[in-house]
Amino acid sequence: MKQTLSDLMRMNRICRMVFATCLGSFILVIFYFQIMRRNPFVVDGCCRKGSRNALQELYNPTQPDLSGAAILHQTRRDQVVDACRVYSASSRKRRVLTPGDLKHLVVDEDHELIYCYVPKVACTNWKRVMMVLTGRGKYSDPMEIPSNEAHVPSNLKTLNQYSIAEINHRLKNYLKFLFVREPFERLVSAYRNKFTLKYNSSFHKRFGTRIVRRYRKNATQDALLNGADVKFKEFAEYLVDPATQRDGPLNEHWQTVYQLCHPCHIHYDMVGKYETLEEDSNYVLRLVGVSESLRFPSYAKSTRTTDAMTAQFFSNISTQQQIQLYQLYKMDFLMFNYSIPSYLRLD
Repeated sequence: MKQTLSDLMRMNRICRMVFATCLGSFILVIFYFQIMRRNPFVVDGCCRKGSRNALQELYNPTQPDLSGAAILHQTRRDQVVDACRVYSASSRKRRVLTPGDLKHLVVDEDHELIYCYVPKVACTNWKRVMMVLTGRGKYSDPMEIPSNEAHVPSNLKTLNQYSIAEINHRLKNYLKFLFVREPFERLVSAYRNKFTLKYNSSFHKRFGTRIVRRYRKNATQDALLNGADVKFKEFAEYLVDPATQRDGPLNEHWQTVYQLCHPCHIHYDMVGKYETLEEDSNYVLRLVGVSESLRFPSYAKSTRTTDAMTAQFFSNISTQQQIQLYQLYKMDFLMFNYSIPSYLRLD
């Protein structure tokens, strides 16, 4: 009788334990689906990382329709390598990068990406996209992010913030990409944006006043004080002046890609081009595995700087200045396979 009672009590305890376990599991399932209903982005949104990272998908695509793009980007990588090899053979300069050289390389830990941003090559929209990718559900639409917020340094982590060992690990294992643009078109775009628009008074004060003071004869007091009417010819003279080089690195908006992203020191896995911006950008997002929920913003800006517009600006500067500007940006032309513009007078 005692044995039977003991068995019954033991069975009762077991039943209570099983019931508690099932109830707990049921509550967890309910809690999970409540979260998913409020924030489906957690699993099915843009920031889910698959079993293969973007680097693996680039070099060994599992999607057959990506094979053609892989060949194109291999050609672009080869172009950079060849240009750097020729430059290295003809130059006595040898340089080792420091963490300070890596401040333009934005890191996305979740998707194992490194993006080197180049001003005047859709970098605002790419920073917006990187904020979506790294935001873990905070953002879903890049265009909902104000442009000024995209440029706040604390919103994105850059490679120079890591230790040397961490930097080397990421350079080896993450997909590294950048976007480039025809060098002179990018240069004219920077000039138009920073020196011809009234709201960029900080650039007028910082650079415009210096340019007017150095290169304009009989400048008015207003021009010397505000620097708001810099001519392209004066801007070109400033860029090729040895004194400018002695002042320190050029501002990022007209610095060469060669100096901003160091493609002869860092092996970029993908070189996107402004001329095929949406196609190349969405290719990156496909490699990451987020293309179904995140697209690169469409870009149809009527005021963008064109080749014809660039030719018009260059017609106003001397042959000597044209030659000097080409020498300054020559590596960008060579590395990224941009031909010498037909309007350039190099003889």
